[in-house]
Amino acid sequence: MGHMDSPPPDTSQSTPRNVYVFGLTSFLNDTASEMAYWVLPAFLASLGAGPAQLGIIEGVAESVASFAKLFSGYVTDKVSERKPIVVAGYVVANAVKPLLALVSSWRQILGIRFSDRFAKGIRGTARDVMVAETVGDASLGSAYGLIQAMDSAGAIAGPLLALAVIGHFGMRGVFAWAAVPGALCAIVAWLGIREVHRRDTRPASAELRSAGQPSAAVPTQAWLPKLPGAFYYVLVVVTLFSLGNSSDMFLVLRAGNIGIPASQAPLLGLVFNIMFTLFSWPAGHFSDRFSRSTIAAAGYLVFAVVYFVFALAPSQLAIWVTMAFYGLFYALTNAVLKALVVESVSVDVRGRALGIYSFFTSVTTLLSSVITGELWKVYGPAVPFYFSAGIATVSAIALLAHRTPVRPRLNASPS
Repeated sequence: MGHMDSPPPDTSQSTPRNVYVFGLTSFLNDTASEMAYWVLPAFLASLGAGPAQLGIIEGVAESVASFAKLFSGYVTDKVSERKPIVVAGYVVANAVKPLLALVSSWRQILGIRFSDRFAKGIRGTARDVMVAETVGDASLGSAYGLIQAMDSAGAIAGPLLALAVIGHFGMRGVFAWAAVPGALCAIVAWLGIREVHRRDTRPASAELRSAGQPSAAVPTQAWLPKLPGAFYYVLVVVTLFSLGNSSDMFLVLRAGNIGIPASQAPLLGLVFNIMFTLFSWPAGHFSDRFSRSTIAAAGYLVFAVVYFVFALAPSQLAIWVTMAFYGLFYALTNAVLKALVVESVSVDVRGRALGIYSFFTSVTTLLSSVITGELWKVYGPAVPFYFSAGIATVSAIALLAHRTPVRPRLNASPS
């Protein structure tokens, strides 16, 4: 396959289709997920379970997703066909979600969340590598940002549909109706995604090597390839930040603390996701032109402000406003940090770099949920939020110190 330079035209042809199809699958999948997610705490309570069981469920779900991402990163670098991994991940996740309508104990919910998050972990890394190979480094932020915007738009549609359904069919009805967008997601993924074959992109590899990064040819065989210092710096900072980034369900519990009823939890998700949707694509797009580190650091500072206000909890209005502001944190960090990771390593190890990044952040987020739960139990609800705000501030300063001359290199590459 090396006799002609077909990847560039292939890429330009598949760019809109794959990015938009991934965006649509993300929209449909998140619609189904968010219909269930924001109802889950109240549903658990109806089964006689509380914050402790919620912590176990979310902790196990996130940890299994992190191991799945690590494994998927290795497999993604090894195989030439990524589409079957992505499609299988969407099919499994959306086959198990409607089973929530049938459960009678929190342990069954744990099993369903386990399967759902495992499928998400397996498909996520493969999809992100496919996106990177589809668009090229110069448009990474924009592509990831667009997909993220569609994802969070689904997170707006999900709670709205849940609110429409719950009055007529109850909480179990919400889980059953989630099968509709879930099935559509699997169909769109199967019919719409195009395989991208761009395994040996010489210009990108040469570019990275000229920047002092090691050749990808040697570490390609290893589970833990030799990765550049810029990648590890970002990994350390994000891992530190994740120590204070517990499950968002603690925000919902804190809102309940000061009188916002559980029935309004989907509305909290709505105001958060409106901001997330509006700013995801612009943040990703700007990160293609300016410093990704600075944009992500701004996101960490937003997080610090949000958690500080939740610690103070001055009023219900403050919680509603701050929950909207919280969406800006996600918009400034999710797609931007992913693009920062991908562009910091050579083409042949992108899957494992993303897998390692996701693994460390997920495991640390799990640890953070345990820390938050314990601090809450011993010192009350305010202390864990102050703790998270402090860690986020330190992480933002560390990211601001991260200066890599990536942009000139990207601008030099369109040849």
